Amino acid sequence: METARWWIVAFGTTILLSAFLLFQVQPLVSKAILPWFGGAPAVWTTCMLFFQSLLFGGYLYAHLMQSRLSPRHQGAIHLALVAVAAAMLPVLPGAEWKPAPQAEPTWQILVLLAATVGLPYFVLSATSPLVQAWFGGAYPGRSPYRLYALSNVGSLAALLSYPFVFEPAFDLAIQSSLWSGAFIVYAVLCAALLACVWQLAANRPAAAGAACAVQAAGPSWLDRLRWVALPACASLMLLAATNHICQDVAVAPFLWVAPLSLYLLSFIICFDHSRWYVRRLWAALAVVSLVLAAWCDFKRVYDGSYGPTALTTELQIYLSALFCACMVCHGELARLKPAPRYLTEFYLLLSAGGALGGAFTAIAAPKLFSTYLEWPIGVAATFVLSVGLLVLPKRKTGGDRDSAARAADDSRRRDRRPMRFSRSAGAAANTAKFENVLFRLGWAAFGLAALAGLFYAAIWQTGLSNPLYRRRNFFGVVSVIFNAEKNEFQLRHGRIQHGRQSADPEKRRLPSSYYGEQSGAGEAIRYYQKSGPIRAGIVGLGAGTLATYARPEDAFRFYEINPEMIRLACDFFSYLPDCRGKWEIIPGDARLALEAEPRQEYDVLVLDAFSGDAIPTHLLTREAFEIYRRHLKPNGAIAVHVSNNHLLLGPVVRRLADDCGMKTVRLCTHPDPETMVDMSQWIVVTNNEDFLDSHPPRPPSMPDDGMTVPVWTDQYSNLLQILAP
Repeated sequence: METARWWIVAFGTTILLSAFLLFQVQPLVSKAILPWFGGAPAVWTTCMLFFQSLLFGGYLYAHLMQSRLSPRHQGAIHLALVAVAAAMLPVLPGAEWKPAPQAEPTWQILVLLAATVGLPYFVLSATSPLVQAWFGGAYPGRSPYRLYALSNVGSLAALLSYPFVFEPAFDLAIQSSLWSGAFIVYAVLCAALLACVWQLAANRPAAAGAACAVQAAGPSWLDRLRWVALPACASLMLLAATNHICQDVAVAPFLWVAPLSLYLLSFIICFDHSRWYVRRLWAALAVVSLVLAAWCDFKRVYDGSYGPTALTTELQIYLSALFCACMVCHGELARLKPAPRYLTEFYLLLSAGGALGGAFTAIAAPKLFSTYLEWPIGVAATFVLSVGLLVLPKRKTGGDRDSAARAADDSRRRDRRPMRFSRSAGAAANTAKFENVLFRLGWAAFGLAALAGLFYAAIWQTGLSNPLYRRRNFFGVVSVIFNAEKNEFQLRHGRIQHGRQSADPEKRRLPSSYYGEQSGAGEAIRYYQKSGPIRAGIVGLGAGTLATYARPEDAFRFYEINPEMIRLACDFFSYLPDCRGKWEIIPGDARLALEAEPRQEYDVLVLDAFSGDAIPTHLLTREAFEIYRRHLKPNGAIAVHVSNNHLLLGPVVRRLADDCGMKTVRLCTHPDPETMVDMSQWIVVTNNEDFLDSHPPRPPSMPDDGMTVPVWTDQYSNLLQILAP
């Protein structure tokens, strides 16, 4: 008995550790490659597509082994693969995997991940279904599905510990070493567990397995379809919510982890025990939270109700909607789980659904839609599903023959019994009519919910702003809007404005938006122009507004990773065509391009590359600033745009400047409708004492002036420390 208890602990420990490693490596590797692909939210979405697809591959491998091989052969093959995977450690890609500045990102990411973390992730993904199948064979009287809940506990622990423990405490190299060491422990556990499986398989009578196989009821094709559709819907909601949240804050592990943690928590709750999922309760909560999310979208987009204080409220609403939607999908999925004999097939189709949802979001949606339409599609689909669970009454089961027999029996009773039985029959008939009315009303409500979902998705896609142009690609959604009230063209990335230009010929050459003459970029450019011709490098093209500062003798070089931005700046705005100086655009990731270029001798280098509402973090690291300094003249300046609704980027820039021996000054601007200037914050990094003396801080002090943070590197960054209060 004591030995059996220890073997059960071994089963649980192996599953727990494999799940922990499986989900710990996802943010680790994704963060490592993020600087190579422009820091776009789609980097994480593409990584998730890879991990979900490989999870399907691992489950397919487990299903084929379980259905065609004996436990002894399964164990030998799996242990051999684990040994090969251990020989491939560590999992972080080397510098030889850095892409070219203009490389197509999606397939490059998939190939890179397959070559580095592919096999270790594959064997880890197969562990849970294999170990559960072995457990079911070793202990026929015990349900293996509690082990699935345990695996999700390990996954959740990995995700929560990464942004709050591992990321703040260790750089990527140490994280990789710790993960590799834990993988070796997992390999040892696998070897011990497989010895147990071989022993139990040898001692267990063959007839017991046959008896279990005979008693197990097979799933229908409708069940199998649900096994795919429900997790596909949940996966779609997960990735769409992650895109929705990250596009305007930052692409950071802690914002990836929150949605994924809630997704896994719903699995834990639903598969631990059936009592936790109460269908009508969770369906009602899902309806309310999804309506709130839709309302928040309309209010924010069409009423302009968006500001720094909205972040916490928005996150609560969106994450609540995601969690309730996943509870409904996974709760219904848990109600459909089959007998242990069909366990690996169940997990295989479940993972196929997750991979389909990921493929739709990462590959199909950017090609098919000009907005993030997958978010309203997911909201609408789970809303309709939840309403259906609430309002669609279930007719009593039974064939027509049974119903006819009951009707005939009731008729005979009415003929033979006293009047009171006739009254009872009349009450039964009234009850049947009432149930029929409820049935029709339920379908009517379901139809209205479906129409509401279609309306919400249609309004999201078409919008009320009538953009002149809108396009979506790997780097997000960009659009051009004509604001008739202000008589101006506006450039937007997502819902954040990144430039504007007046349609009035007298104002069209004004440096507008965040780039007025009092801005950090404007002050730096005009200062150095006093000494003669200048060379300026600008990271982030936008509408090309800074080209208005160029004189015939000046040379401006714009670095832009998004090809759609280049098209919009040239076709819809006249800043570049009207530029009086020499200008050129270098397509591709600015950091990779600067790293590959010879020294440019810039007088001014402007950092204005936005990802939603934040500068991509890979542009604010020690390694990045070393590249900037190499291209800067000894007395030159770096103007960093730090305007942000959610993050205090000023302390990060000051710490980087101090680390590389430079000084800083903060220059802020206030809105001026007459000159079309918006509020902005800039920090100018320079050792030019004359510039610093002639440009005192504006305002003299800010609340974050005394805030200190560790220096960011490619191996370490921590956005939790700089969240705006």
